[in-house]
Amino acid sequence: MHNLIEWCGKEIAGLKERSLFHMPKVHSSAVGARVTIDGKRVIQLSNNSYLGLSTHPKVVEAAKRAIDKYGVGSGAVRPISGTMDIHVECEEKIARFKKVESALLFQSGFTANVGVVSTLTVEGDHIVSDELNHASIIDGARLSKATRAVYKHKDYGHLEELLKEARGPKGIKGKILVVTDGVFSMDGDVADLKACADACDKYDAITMVDDAHATGVLGEKGRGTVDDQHMHERWALTVGTLSKAIPVVGGYFAGPKIVKEYLIAKARPFLFSASAPPAVVAAVSACIDVLETEPQHHKKLWENTKFFKAGLKALGFNTGNSVSPVTPVIIGSGAKAAKFSENLLKAGVYAQGIYFPMVPEALSRVRTICSASHGREDLQEALDTFKKCGKELGLL
Repeated sequence: MHNLIEWCGKEIAGLKERSLFHMPKVHSSAVGARVTIDGKRVIQLSNNSYLGLSTHPKVVEAAKRAIDKYGVGSGAVRPISGTMDIHVECEEKIARFKKVESALLFQSGFTANVGVVSTLTVEGDHIVSDELNHASIIDGARLSKATRAVYKHKDYGHLEELLKEARGPKGIKGKILVVTDGVFSMDGDVADLKACADACDKYDAITMVDDAHATGVLGEKGRGTVDDQHMHERWALTVGTLSKAIPVVGGYFAGPKIVKEYLIAKARPFLFSASAPPAVVAAVSACIDVLETEPQHHKKLWENTKFFKAGLKALGFNTGNSVSPVTPVIIGSGAKAAKFSENLLKAGVYAQGIYFPMVPEALSRVRTICSASHGREDLQEALDTFKKCGKELGLL
């Protein structure tokens, strides 16, 4: 035990020396355009609740009703006695929303990716992943007995080269699974699903997209990347989270019914984790109802995104290749990104610094996220604060 404490202490000390260790900020208010952090009211630009639904009256009321009817939990894993009618109804609703045959709930977006990737690939199979995919995809691939390859970010020519090599005379005889994020969480750029599918079709590879940051954001009524790029007929599998635009907790698989049944039989996160609590499932279902019936939230999200993104660029900040509500302000130094984030918070804007190991040191940034909750005055005040703090640090 002493060795462990000593080792952890040295590691943390090293991070602190490089200004790369920070305890999570403690919030004491509901999610919204402005939140209370450490007793101070600030503009929130580091939250994934894109549509502001965490306090929507219909969502809150649905959660309360579910607790009254079902209690706070099932007390079991899904395969034993943890599947309630609301789980089934929610899965059916997700499937209709995503325009696929079926859907399956997982306990988180992370476990959905880990479960699907590691379960659907076995020894003799091969996984090919975009180099900027989410950590849960990477970990799912590591848990699989399949071989692995990584293609350069959104370089579909390189993807095709890897697929051609994998399908060579002495290559893979089993399945090949190609996985990409829809919206990439650190840069805010979007995968080209057609280019990906074109390469996969040539070499009999299965397509899978993680729609965590696209569900509720892209496509008609927020149906996601596949819908936005009109790829329903050509795309196989979708995985996503229920903790962003749908701001509750959990994850989902969406795709063919037979694949869902296989996951029910084999996916360890599904088999060995308690089912989602009734209030969570009811809130998720209510969020989907809001997406279907109240398009004004989606519209406002994009109006705010375009305004704020244009404002940052006009100030002279480097926002990379973002085309989504995730807009990085790339600084290029982890210590400086951390300092910038700290100064912004002191001035009334919460925008979290992102640095190694989450991104390479040279691409350290402050990541901003607009939502439908923000008013124009919130975003203008934030831009003014970015300008002030940026000049103080010599970033502008």
